Amino acid sequence: MPDYPSILQSIHGEILAERPEGKLATYIPGLAKVAPDQFGICLHTASGEDFLAGDSEVPFSIQSITKVLLLAMLASTEGDSIWQRVGVEPSGNPFNSLVQLEYEKGIPRNPFINAGALVVCDLLLGLYDDPESNFLKFVQRISGIPEIHYDRSVAKSEREVAYRNLALLNLMKDFGNIHQDVDAIIRFYCTACSISMSCRHLARTFALFMNHGILDGGEEILSINKAKRINALMQTCGFYDESGEFAFRVGLPGKSGVGGGIAAVHPGRYSVAVWSPPLNPKGNSAAGLRALERLTDLTGNSIF
Repeated sequence: MPDYPSILQSIHGEILAERPEGKLATYIPGLAKVAPDQFGICLHTASGEDFLAGDSEVPFSIQSITKVLLLAMLASTEGDSIWQRVGVEPSGNPFNSLVQLEYEKGIPRNPFINAGALVVCDLLLGLYDDPESNFLKFVQRISGIPEIHYDRSVAKSEREVAYRNLALLNLMKDFGNIHQDVDAIIRFYCTACSISMSCRHLARTFALFMNHGILDGGEEILSINKAKRINALMQTCGFYDESGEFAFRVGLPGKSGVGGGIAAVHPGRYSVAVWSPPLNPKGNSAAGLRALERLTDLTGNSIF
């Protein structure tokens, strides 16, 4: 096994020295207040060990990383009918694009752009009377961490500026691809994005995808085929129109969020989470991308 403690400490030192440039996601008021100079990383191995460096125990809003967890919750009970409502192709466009959705008649390209995640939320609202409570319990269950919670102030601030997401919902509703109440969907979506985790929490949560859909204790949440498909979607669609760059530089399935977090997995070996709030122009953590590139460089291992 690689010397993960030394590798993470080396990465931490490099990031602090380099300070990759980026900007906070100020369009969400709750994220504009975060101290920008923080950086944390946690790697969780298949044998159950945690290796940490930097601000890895500081909680942050995971934002779009939650899209993977929403899809996992839906896939844990539903079958291929999901893919009649949302596609599986990379978008090649910004995560909140209206143009592509109009052109493709209300069917989002994949579940990791905003439109696709909103369809997933619509489907979950059709399955659960209280999806907010059910989703939080699902995340606590797969992570094994009961103290994970929503950041209600971030959720509220996100709802207050959700104009583009409301436009996406109404456009899809016009095409017949949204069935539930639009206001209920936006409330659930913004709340799900506000979920607060540290790097340690997030790395443990994503162990589900490292372990092919099985929890550390042996409970199966996803079939091998469903876990494989979610990992494939993370590889091809997890970083919006920078997904190819991430595959090229890092070589792991992963998902980013505008809160500055990135979660990634090396199936069968480890799950890893990094956090640094400043984002590059594509909306991904500038330091997080660099840290994960150095991780696969220094270990000499990626999925390729």
